[in-house]
Amino acid sequence: MGERMAVDVPTRQAARRAKLLDDGDLLAECEETFFAASGPGGQHRNRRETGVRLVHPPSGVSVTATERRSQAQNRATALARLRAALADLARAQKPRKPTRPTRGSQRRRLESKKRHARKKAIRRDDPTS
Repeated sequence: MGERMAVDVPTRQAARRAKLLDDGDLLAECEETFFAASGPGGQHRNRRETGVRLVHPPSGVSVTATERRSQAQNRATALARLRAALADLARAQKPRKPTRPTRGSQRRRLESKKRHARKKAIRRDDPTS
């Protein structure tokens, strides 16, 4: 998953608790909605509400699955995605350790700046312009 945002403690605790539940209990805790999934699959897919959206209110996590024409398969996929999202939410972020640039990197950066400045100075002093 991309960059994670800061999460408050009750949300993280709810995710940790939900992560330990079995599938039936986790589904009972979620708000499950079905909707008509669009995309390839033709009439069989478009006329049935096979898309599944699971919302876990204590943690605020919401996932959807619309890949299959079967509601049961989409529910299983959505549940797997919910578990992955809860695991990611429950994981505590490592504290950032402030670092300083090394002496070599400082020297390279300053040399690059000097090289760029010389190039600009030559252009500025060019009598043809």
